[in-house]
Amino acid sequence: MDGFLDRCGVDGLLATYVASDARMTVPAGVALGVLIRNLCVAREPLYALGRWASGHVSGPLGIEPEWFGALNDDKIGRSLDCLFDADRASMLSALIARVIDQFDLHLDELHNDSTSIKLSGTYGAADGSRHRGKPTPAVRHGHSKDHRPDLKQLVWILTVSADGAVPVCFRLADGNTADDPTHVPTWDQLRLLAGRSDFLYVADCKLTSRAAMEHIDKLGGRFVTVLPKTRSEDGAFRTWLGTHEATWSEVARHPGRRDGDPEEVWWATQAPWPSAEGFRVLWLRSSSKIARDAEHRAQQIRAGTDAIEQLNVRLASPRCKLITRAQVHQALSDALAATGVERFIEATVAETTEVRHRQAKPGRPGKNTDYRRVETTRSSVTATIRHDRARAEAASDGCWPLVTNERDLSAAALFASYRWQPNLECRHRLLKGPLHVAPVWLNSPSRIEAFGFCCYVTLLVHALVERQLRRGMTREGLDALPLYPEDRDCSAPTAARVFDAFADAFLVTFDRGGGQVDTFAPDLTPLQRQLLDLIGVPTADYEPDRLTRSATKWP
Repeated sequence: MDGFLDRCGVDGLLATYVASDARMTVPAGVALGVLIRNLCVAREPLYALGRWASGHVSGPLGIEPEWFGALNDDKIGRSLDCLFDADRASMLSALIARVIDQFDLHLDELHNDSTSIKLSGTYGAADGSRHRGKPTPAVRHGHSKDHRPDLKQLVWILTVSADGAVPVCFRLADGNTADDPTHVPTWDQLRLLAGRSDFLYVADCKLTSRAAMEHIDKLGGRFVTVLPKTRSEDGAFRTWLGTHEATWSEVARHPGRRDGDPEEVWWATQAPWPSAEGFRVLWLRSSSKIARDAEHRAQQIRAGTDAIEQLNVRLASPRCKLITRAQVHQALSDALAATGVERFIEATVAETTEVRHRQAKPGRPGKNTDYRRVETTRSSVTATIRHDRARAEAASDGCWPLVTNERDLSAAALFASYRWQPNLECRHRLLKGPLHVAPVWLNSPSRIEAFGFCCYVTLLVHALVERQLRRGMTREGLDALPLYPEDRDCSAPTAARVFDAFADAFLVTFDRGGGQVDTFAPDLTPLQRQLLDLIGVPTADYEPDRLTRSATKWP
């Protein structure tokens, strides 16, 4: 971990850009360095950082032993305030420039997505007002991607490079921020970081706003995104497929996800017309999605017919409260809408009149008993499945459209760029999983903003470790490493697994008395040595002259 932080120059940047508070015993840059290291490997609460640091060698942490007691939540909070006051934009640019230089990171293709970070509490001060002359995001209710609409949140916007899913840009936005207006400022920031505008920008369907696409196109950028179903171009092409034969060409083929599953095949075809903005529209089709769409439609139709049967049973009951024709039609409409089959099933309501004669007065009937005529209207529903509509929709099973301003890339290359997008979700899972960023337990909006920067640096370190490790595995021809419990093979190792593998590496000192101290380096296992070799960290970093001070764990 420290080798990667050194190569990124994190400690130097913190020392250069972050000015310490005069009241602080520990320099702010040093305290933030400890916080970032803790986020990487342990994720202890802020009040426990001093205890955590005292259990580690102080040399690599850049901290003096007498400072351990000063690493409490108050001092860390002041350090976050100092980071908020610093020029974080320039620090981020310098950091990414260093990463590009040290790790040969390519920014030809960048992927963007957002997620929500939930917070517990009211956060009355986090109203989006400026703090010490700088803007802060507002903690508000919004569309919760954590499925916690009861909690307030912030929106975390992250952009990663396709070269190893390395984070290159992040931003915290108001909790009720929609994705549509975020792409223009994000792309402008990426253009400044990359020093160019011709990188391929890949994002979800919220990029399809005219303002965002035309902004990127006019400034020489390239983009790929999904055309949402709400656009008229989607419905028009699906209707066109019902009466025309499209020319599909294979763009990718992969083995099935499970043993015995058929191969998964993807095809592509050019849309017969561009988008409303005049951009290229490419339609894709998946063999597995064809089967899923067909099964979904069949389930919908079955659910619709079952709902009509249940409605008929209800209508036939003598206690049915659906009396008027309007009530029956409303119940029928609700049943079809609940199953989503209005387009496949045509239902008609038939009414029959039952005539009965009842005594006009109570008592035993006789020859002089008067009877009155009673008419009861009964309704029933008859369903007709529209097979023609089902066949017309089946023509577009497994299809979805991409829109792009890229004219030169082939359909296979565009599909590969789009299909890489889910790798960005792994960074969101890391943020909310091992890093445990949500919920945030800070009250000050300025500290939350600064804490987000520390989480970004931690994500960057994890991504670089994984990138180097997997490149090393490819170089050595390794398919997996025994990083799971019981030495089971792990084919896609994460940085968290690597850090866990070094949890038992200790530096031991033995005090013989009289000022004579013997120091023993960690006895690295063959797996630990192999991991160090794969990620490019020399084993000399684990020698006693590099690991000084007390007998402690070394992360």
